Formats: sequence, C-alpha cells, structure tokens
Amino acid sequence: GVVEPQRHPGAVESPAQDGNVGQMLYRTEDKGREYGKSVRSGEFRWFVRQTGSPDSRRGTIMFLHGAPTQSFSYRTVMAQMADAGYHCFAPDWIGFGFSEMPQPGYGFDFKEEEFHKAFDELLVTLNITEPFFLVVQGFLVGSYGLTWALKNSNKLLKVAILNSPLTVSSPVPGVFKQLRFPLVGEFTCQNAILAERFIEAGSPYVLKSEKADVYRLPYLSSGAPGFALLEAARKANFQDVLSRISAGFSSNSWDKPILLAWGESDKYLPLSIAEEFKKNNPSVVKLKPIEGAGHMPQEDWPEKVVAALNSFLY
Repeated sequence: GVVEPQRHPGAVESPAQDGNVGQMLYRTEDKGREYGKSVRSGEFRWFVRQTGSPDSRRGTIMFLHGAPTQSFSYRTVMAQMADAGYHCFAPDWIGFGFSEMPQPGYGFDFKEEEFHKAFDELLVTLNITEPFFLVVQGFLVGSYGLTWALKNSNKLLKVAILNSPLTVSSPVPGVFKQLRFPLVGEFTCQNAILAERFIEAGSPYVLKSEKADVYRLPYLSSGAPGFALLEAARKANFQDVLSRISAGFSSNSWDKPILLAWGESDKYLPLSIAEEFKKNNPSVVKLKPIEGAGHMPQEDWPEKVVAALNSFLY
C-alpha cells in the first residue's frame, strides 16, 4: 500500500493489517467523538452526537447510520445543518460505533424489534416529543430506521433517504453474505478494517487515514462490535425487510414528503434503485442525484447533502 507521512517526523503510518494494534489504539482513541456524549437510555448506553439547541427555530433532525459504520459519517452535515437553524441528533446504534456493545442474548438480541424498541426509548430520553425530520442512510440498521418510520409516520414531518436499499431488487453486499456463513462470518467480523474497506468499496474515494482510524476504532478496541454486526446480519431477513420498505412507502400507504439524496457513484446501490422507488410514489418522492458521491454521500460530499437537505426541509 501507499505509505503516508505521519505526524511524528521519521515515523511512517502502517496499514492496519501490519500495524501494532496497541499503537494504533493509542493514536486513535480520542478521535471521532465530535459533538458527542454518552447517554443512558433504558438499559443501554448510547453514544449520541448533538448540534444546535432545543430552541433551534427550524425543528429537529434525527440522523441514522447504516451497518457497518457509525454516526461519525454525519459530523460535517450536522454541524452545517445546525448553522442553518436545526437541532440535530445522530446516535450510534446499539452495538455500533461508541455505543454500548451488549453480548448477544444478554438483554439485547440484535433483532429488528429490539433496535426499534431501544430507539423509541432513546427518543424519550432525548426528550424528542414533537414530530421531527428523519435522515437515514445505509444497510441493515439503516433499513431498520426506515421500517421504524413506517410504523411511526405520525412522529415524522419529512424523511430524507441517502443511499439505502429500497426495493427487493437491491443487491446485498458480499460482506453481509459472508457474515452469514459459519466460521467465515466469525473470521470476517473480527477484521479491524472491515468498516473502512466497506466504505471505500462503495465510493469513488479512499478514506483519509484519520477518518479510517475512527471507523476502525470500535473493531480494534474489542471483539464485541464484530459480534454485534455478525448477530445483526444473521438475524436480519433482508428480503422481508426490503419488501416491507418497498410496499410501505408506495403511493397508497405513505404521504409524507421523501427526498432521495443519492450518491451517483455508489458501487453497491445504483441510481436505478432510487428511480424505481420514486416511480412507486412519484407525487411524494423527490430524487436529487449527488454527482461525485458514492454509497455514503454524507462522508463523500457533505456540502451537497446539506444543500439538498436545506432546500427539501425548509
């Protein structure tokens, strides 16, 4: 790989697989916590990022990430949306990022309804009582953000969806298939660079090392995030979830405005998925392709995502 200069003169930065884990941890453990703090909600400790304030005049936005990433991806977008007058929250789902990593079977079983229940409790803890704007991106727990929305449309004003599987024809990335195989899954989920490799494979860009550090961090500090991802992937019924999303947001059952802000260069989910979804409910769904962005437009091109959100939410 390419060797990049490090902050200390004379030292070089080694890629994860050659690196000394202790040294890498030391370099990264204080990173990636922008705007965030730990919040106890029900039985669990969530890591929640927050920008703006409760009296922000334009209302509240909740940003939900997908697997295998974390709320860190929204840091720039939520800072700019707070400047535009919104109160923003971006939690790490239980089992992801800096949130608590319960062992499967001990009070949390990584099924869709468990994620929904924990999220409902979090809304109460954060004192989000008025209808809010929801922004969702990504696979698996990202999809659970959308199935939660289908059950709670009365709590929502508008929904913005960044690249997420939306139709039964949406492909399932190889990593989620691997996680389902015995042994292969256990091996795959303990790879510290799994998240950054997943992000880079879906995008036209390579992550800068200081960003990659943050996505890598949970997997370096313990085996728990890998096992959380493994459990969530094995418990998920992708086809069932996608058919509910596809049917639930179609014209006869959903009338709240939806924005698809879609990274055009997504190597997992082509723009055709967004176009197919829009056809099912054309009067409600607005499609804004984001040129130059891949699977995580909020990470690849946050300014364009902010521009799209600002014109849609206002």
